[in-house]
Amino acid sequence: MAERLRNLAIIAHVDHGKTTLVDQMLTQGGAFRANEARQERAMDSFDQERERGITILAKCTSIVWGDNTRLNIVDTPGHADFGGEVERILGMVDGCVLLVDASEGVMPQTKFVLSKALARGLKPMVVLNKVDRPSADPDRALNDIFELFLALGASDEQADFPILYASGKEGWAKTELEGENKDLSPLFELIVRHVPDPEPIGRKDQSFAFLVTMLDSDPFLGRVLTGRVESGRVKVGDQVKALSRDGKEIERGRLTKLLSFRGLKRVPVDSAEAGDIIAIAGLVETTVADTIGVTDLAAPLPSTPIDPPTLAITVSINDSPLAGRAGDKVQSRVIRARLLAEAESNVAIRVTETNNRDAFEVAGRGELQLGVLVETMRREGFELSLSRPKVLTRNENGQTLEPLEEVVIDVDDEFAGVVIEKMSTRKAELQDMRPSGGGKTRLVMHAPSRGMVGYHGEFLTDTRGSGVMNRLFHAWAPWKGEMPGRRNGALISNDKGMSTAYALWNLEERGQMFIADGEDVYEGMIIGENSRGEDLDVNPLKGKKLSNVRASGKDESIRLTPPRRLTLEQAMAWIEDDELVEVTPNAIRLRKAHLDPNERKRAAKAKEAAG
Repeated sequence: MAERLRNLAIIAHVDHGKTTLVDQMLTQGGAFRANEARQERAMDSFDQERERGITILAKCTSIVWGDNTRLNIVDTPGHADFGGEVERILGMVDGCVLLVDASEGVMPQTKFVLSKALARGLKPMVVLNKVDRPSADPDRALNDIFELFLALGASDEQADFPILYASGKEGWAKTELEGENKDLSPLFELIVRHVPDPEPIGRKDQSFAFLVTMLDSDPFLGRVLTGRVESGRVKVGDQVKALSRDGKEIERGRLTKLLSFRGLKRVPVDSAEAGDIIAIAGLVETTVADTIGVTDLAAPLPSTPIDPPTLAITVSINDSPLAGRAGDKVQSRVIRARLLAEAESNVAIRVTETNNRDAFEVAGRGELQLGVLVETMRREGFELSLSRPKVLTRNENGQTLEPLEEVVIDVDDEFAGVVIEKMSTRKAELQDMRPSGGGKTRLVMHAPSRGMVGYHGEFLTDTRGSGVMNRLFHAWAPWKGEMPGRRNGALISNDKGMSTAYALWNLEERGQMFIADGEDVYEGMIIGENSRGEDLDVNPLKGKKLSNVRASGKDESIRLTPPRRLTLEQAMAWIEDDELVEVTPNAIRLRKAHLDPNERKRAAKAKEAAG
């Protein structure tokens, strides 16, 4: 009997349980051997995914259900910053499972992923996850989901979605809330029934055509291109050609390898046909959104346009006095090649060369996406300097437009006032305010993206770590005017050397330190945050004066307050326009763009004269 195919994506808001559910589907679908321990979060294979607890890269897997049905499943990111992955992946599948936390209900990313799925004409299945939690409210969540479908203009067919109640962690799903908790069989059976067969989309008797959706590299195979065979058949050794989105021929070549997904592995196959999700090796220039087909292919397959970036940073070489000590990739040409390679495989990233040949503008969806890229490069041995993130604007009919975000905030009732006050100073407008149960309030606000840069840390402080904030691009809106920047100045080292405990102990009354004693510092390096509004040059190297009266001992008696260590995203958000983040494999430092204080004064005067 011929094998039946079902191609589907799991889409949801961040932390609603996608990866955990896929783990259980792999286990119950036989992807792990009986004597093999189930790997937790098996799909989160990227180091930063495990550390941050989120899915960053979309990944494919495959399981066989029943006698002859193969389910090709794509796990997608839940964070809005990685929405470009979702947009591409939905063009590769015929159905999707919309996963919603029964406690939190509809969240900003739920709205985003569902809108993309509906626009592709997909008919989602809704799975209410975590219904076994005491705080779960499935009825409220279901009402919100139905209202969201209608608000997004779903057709009657799409709005008539099937519903399952599930616990991804426990590994069960059921059609009725009061039903028995057994296994995920109801989910598998619903997928087989509800997701259409890919056969009508790609006729097997037509010419071979394949749209590239994902790109990665293999040390043995070279460039590996993943996507779905839209029509025809292909086998190893076939001669093919590749067309760009605008129909230009990129290259011709012979396919050296076809790989199909089997559980967590990619296994070689001899051939593939319409509807199969496979990976192809043998081409050297073809990239994401290009079409591969027979040598007489006339036109490329249509590819989904990706939403444009909204935030940009300038990445340049590290020219500090400590440059080159930790990393081995410090030249601008190496940085350029790495950034261009990233932009090729990640269509949501845009790299532009600046007038300064040692600097490049990198634009993306948000601070997290840019931070993940820089952190990846740091671990690869790169040394970089980063500017403060700036919001990208548009000009329409002579009016400057800036990106506006929908911000959904869940806070304890007592902190709602301070959050509204802080958001108002960032030009945010309150759209909705309602109790969300358990002594919490849900605030929905529209805020300019530039006002949200760097606010998350302050938000956690104001809400004692109990607040949850989710953001999603909403629309382009008229420029909302000037916005207050950082209120505190910087403590700047005026000398080069190694910091001493005695000097830092004396400086603690000036503000909060970013460094500990015994660390290398240099002139122009920011070592702390001033308690006042202006920048202050200080000496972190000063030692205790010794005399024949005072004992010449070390600083054992000095007890320093632990320094405030900024993460990469926090550092990028903390700096001002005249400051940089120095990133090396073993350190994240803050510095002034001009290290010499006289140069800083001249630059400040020139800015005043120009402005």
